Amino acid sequence: MRRVVLGIGLLLALGVCGTGETVRVALDWTPNTNHTGLLVADVQGFYEEEGLELRLLEGGPTTPMQLVAAGRAEIGIASQEYVTMARAQGIPVVSVAALFPHNTSGFAASTDRGIQSPGDFAGMTYAGWGSAMEEEMVRTVMRLDGADPEDVSFTNIGTLDFTTAIRLDAADFYWVFYGWQGVHAELLGIDFDFLPIRALAPVLDYYAPILVASEAALAENGEMIARFLRATARGYVTAALEPEDSAEALLDYAPELDRELVIASQHWLAGVSATSLQAWGIQEARVWVDFAAWCLENGIIEEAIDPAAAFSNDYLAGSAEEENGE
Repeated sequence: MRRVVLGIGLLLALGVCGTGETVRVALDWTPNTNHTGLLVADVQGFYEEEGLELRLLEGGPTTPMQLVAAGRAEIGIASQEYVTMARAQGIPVVSVAALFPHNTSGFAASTDRGIQSPGDFAGMTYAGWGSAMEEEMVRTVMRLDGADPEDVSFTNIGTLDFTTAIRLDAADFYWVFYGWQGVHAELLGIDFDFLPIRALAPVLDYYAPILVASEAALAENGEMIARFLRATARGYVTAALEPEDSAEALLDYAPELDRELVIASQHWLAGVSATSLQAWGIQEARVWVDFAAWCLENGIIEEAIDPAAAFSNDYLAGSAEEENGE
């Protein structure tokens, strides 16, 4: 696999030589186990079988949406909140697959804080990236637990990672994605408690991460995107069923990553992943409807969106088989 620098900001394009139709996929962050399914599909030749060539674009967390909307990437990795906010601003992007069936994030705190429920957030300080959505998530779960959201403080630590923040005692609790940050903390021997967000507020069990495409790309080349998703589904299901071997695909691609962390993370994600091609990627309308309403109610978006237009299962193998009665 080769790396070449592209003239698109600070992006790196990573791909392999081939003769297939190129699909540019903009990553949401630096390479990690959320991306392993793409690499497995590439290494195993699943894209080649569909007449496609994978090309990965590495960038920052907001870059995928910009590239997809501008037609500079066919697919981007993002999350439901970004699609919701983008559509509220009139940006025509659509979620075409959920990489995992449920949100794997939650709130984590050092065990010495004694945080066992959102009610225990009272009198504590939350540290995050400084987004309005984070604060509303904290307030929402506190209200549902009968606590007063005014009793929590917020501080911004930017992109400081969880393991560093908890060692520095930067705050009392944090929002983390367990599959990477939580597993890393475990490996480092950090004692912490974790409250899965899906168990605290059903409305916050939204899809993250997801694959997004522009409405224009779907209209012009939906058949190609369907082929891409068919191959991608095989990659992610393989990663779920064979985590140890699949971790090697990520390590070959990004050898700078910690081997122990990658393998442990891959095993953890295998336990929360779809393990059938029919189930992989499917999104429920209820999740989009409820989350869009929550965003509007809490001021995350200023304009209501049509949740049905924000996602589609039409390009997934499982959806096609259901329509055919299989």
